[in-house]
Amino acid sequence: MSAPSTQPELTARGLTRAFPHPDGPLPVLRGVDLDVAAGELVTVSGRSGSGKSALFALLCGFDRPDSGTVTVRGRVVDSAPPWRDCAVLPQALGLSAELTLAENVALPLRLSGDSADVDARVADVLGELGIGALGDRYPGEVSYGQQQRAALARAAVGRPAVLLADEPTAHLDHGSIPAVLGLLRRVADTGTAVLVATHHDQVHTIADRRLALVEGRIAA
Repeated sequence: MSAPSTQPELTARGLTRAFPHPDGPLPVLRGVDLDVAAGELVTVSGRSGSGKSALFALLCGFDRPDSGTVTVRGRVVDSAPPWRDCAVLPQALGLSAELTLAENVALPLRLSGDSADVDARVADVLGELGIGALGDRYPGEVSYGQQQRAALARAAVGRPAVLLADEPTAHLDHGSIPAVLGLLRRVADTGTAVLVATHHDQVHTIADRRLALVEGRIAA
C-alpha cells in the first residue's frame, strides 16, 4: 500500500440526518466527522440499517444533510459534484438499459469531454474486472454481479479525485471479489481518495484505515 497524502480530498464535519417516521423524525446520522486523503483507501463498516448508504448519499451530493458540511477538493458540496471530482458506485447501480456495458462505462468520459483513448481505457478497466468480453452486452443481458462490476468500472475509469463505493462486493460470487479489491486498491494507489462502505471482512484487508458507523457516528 502506498503512503497516502495528508491533504484530505473528502471531508465531512458534523453531518446529521433524520428521516420522517410516524412517531417523529428518526435520527440516522448524529454528527459524522471524517477525512479521506488523496491516495488513501478507507472502509466503513456498520450493521444493516446503520446509515452507511444515507451517509454516502450526503457525501456525493445526492442528498442534503440537516446540518453539517461536506467538502470535496476543498469545495463545499451542495449538489452532486462533477464526476471527475467525485465518482460513485451506488447500491442502485444506475446503468442505462439503452447502452451497452462499454457505453455505460464510457459515458462519464464522453460527458466530460475527456476523449483521449476512451475505447482503450474502457476495455482495460472492464478486462481488469473480468468482464472484458461483455462490453457489447446490455445490462439486462448480464447478471446483477456483472452489472455491479460495470458500474464500478464506470466510477473508476475517469481517475476521479474521490471514489465512493457503496457495498461493491454485495452481489458478487466469491471468485469475482479479488478483481474488485484489486481495482479499488490500484485506484487509491494512483492518487484517488477511496471510501468504501462494506459488511464483508475481506474488503477491510485492503484498507489503510477501517472505520465503523455506530449509533449515527464514526468510530475508528
